[in-house]
Amino acid sequence: MRVVIAEDLALLRDGLSRLLRDNGIEVVAAVADGEALVREVLARTPDVAIVDIRLPPGYRDEGLRAALELRRQAPGTGVLVVSQYVEQTYAEELLADRGGGVGYLLKDRVMHVADFLEALRRVADGGTALDPEVVAQLFARRRDGGGPLERLTPREREVLALMAEGRSNAGIADALVLTVGAVEKHIQSILGKLDLPASSSDHRRVLAVLAHLQSG
Repeated sequence: MRVVIAEDLALLRDGLSRLLRDNGIEVVAAVADGEALVREVLARTPDVAIVDIRLPPGYRDEGLRAALELRRQAPGTGVLVVSQYVEQTYAEELLADRGGGVGYLLKDRVMHVADFLEALRRVADGGTALDPEVVAQLFARRRDGGGPLERLTPREREVLALMAEGRSNAGIADALVLTVGAVEKHIQSILGKLDLPASSSDHRRVLAVLAHLQSG
């Protein structure tokens, strides 16, 4: 896997580069701003761009804007956005095009190396990787508005949260100590209650769920 990193803090940028290289991932460029990110990705065609949302010069949403530009100019490159906090508007904007190879993680998640690398590989493979806290806040907002989500049982909400994180049926089964068959039944029930079409693609299933949660 080949990666470009955009992070303005030199210490974090160098540390992340070292972590990835130690795990057999090639860091082809590490830059400090959004313009350099877009330039390097277009020149080097990495598998994934890891992008901090807040980059120079304004430290507001420059990283997100660069990530969205990459979605347009380099759709074959996965984008994994990292942020210090859950910023729902940014998460929703990044996911709005419903394309593959996208993730949103909190920076604390990088400290959990195995989880971070799993998320990175998922994005490189064209999947979706969302931080559990991002998912929780999207769910909380949707519940506040009522609607179909209220039809779900507590167990179905747990399954739904893991679906939105991008986990496979087997991964959900392991996390909840269920059989894969039980997970499949829960998912069929969830999709039915939320009026969502069934899909054999885990990625399309996740995006369908997120599209529903972001509506209303």
